[in-house]
Amino acid sequence: MKIIVLGADGYLGWPTTMDLAGKGHEVVAIDNYSRRNIAMQTSSEALISCPNLEQRVKVFKEKTGKDIQVEIGDLCNFKFLAEIVENFKPDAIVHYAEQPSAPYSMKGYDEAHFTLKNNLEVTHNVIWAILKHAPDCHLVKLGTMGEYGTPNIDMEEGWIDIEHKGRTGKFLFPRQAGSLYHTTKVLDTDLLWFYVRTYGLRVTDLMQGPVYGLSTTESDLDDRLLPNFHYDDIFGTVVNRFLVQAIAGIPLTVYGKGGQIRGYLNLRDTLQCIDLACNNPAEKGELKIYNQLTETFSVNELADKVHSASKLLGIDVKVNSIPNPRKEPEDHYYNPIYTGLIDLGLKPNYMTDEVLGKMLETILKYKGDIKDYMIFPRVSWKK
Repeated sequence: MKIIVLGADGYLGWPTTMDLAGKGHEVVAIDNYSRRNIAMQTSSEALISCPNLEQRVKVFKEKTGKDIQVEIGDLCNFKFLAEIVENFKPDAIVHYAEQPSAPYSMKGYDEAHFTLKNNLEVTHNVIWAILKHAPDCHLVKLGTMGEYGTPNIDMEEGWIDIEHKGRTGKFLFPRQAGSLYHTTKVLDTDLLWFYVRTYGLRVTDLMQGPVYGLSTTESDLDDRLLPNFHYDDIFGTVVNRFLVQAIAGIPLTVYGKGGQIRGYLNLRDTLQCIDLACNNPAEKGELKIYNQLTETFSVNELADKVHSASKLLGIDVKVNSIPNPRKEPEDHYYNPIYTGLIDLGLKPNYMTDEVLGKMLETILKYKGDIKDYMIFPRVSWKK
């Protein structure tokens, strides 16, 4: 297929770009380095220094013989995106191009405004570029399990059948996000559903849980192909952060009671899910929604798993509970349904001691680059 990856320089975008190109697809990679710039502005740089996108593509070509076309530009500029879509005529667009940090979105007015404007404007531009120049293109959009919040009922895969006063209907599952970032994802879904109903757009919306991991088939070829591995409080997901803390000898920072439960998946499984979505496209006028996770854990359970994996490497890990900077339930019901992608053929990579141990071994090589001050919370939801 001909596939455009938006946000191709990101933690997920770059491995996805390599994976799709490695599978023989013709790929255009687009980014404007906004995540890199925000990381520098907030002293939240990745643990491992990554070449820029054009340099990464050269290394990828050197190692695999595969080509990737790079376009650097702002997707809030409709003309920039529309010209690429018009000329390339993609079969699919994979949309990662949003400000991805909940803490950043809650930092202050400027950060909130950027998150709202960037995320919704990019999604709106993608929709219209498809409508005007590639109406049969399938949009694969990265949503988030955070759209749902933590309801006291089972979380269905995007849709719920409701009976009310003797009548029934199918609706988007109720959503109650816990940050402005997650709220922009809710608004994305509503926007997409409107255009699917109105103009027959073809969309798959992937409600993804937090991702952990460093290793992919391509990144194992050369450290210069590794993803942007963040361990800070702004961009670092909890598993990645805990693993770095273990190597640095810093007690794991459990927020509050540590009973917060979420659905997690390995980076390699994200790549599987994108591949499955691209190869099983939505029909015209269809919004497919999948819950993209493979396991659920509380924060305390994650701390136990990192402690167990570290112990096998002779690392003694301590755990500290610290005041929760977020406004969230710390003891709640959480039971998401996530059978759709499994039914399509997803083969999960589970969070074993071996998987975490390999990550610890990679992180250990960069122990001298860990900056302690990045780890502890610098943003509070409580104004």
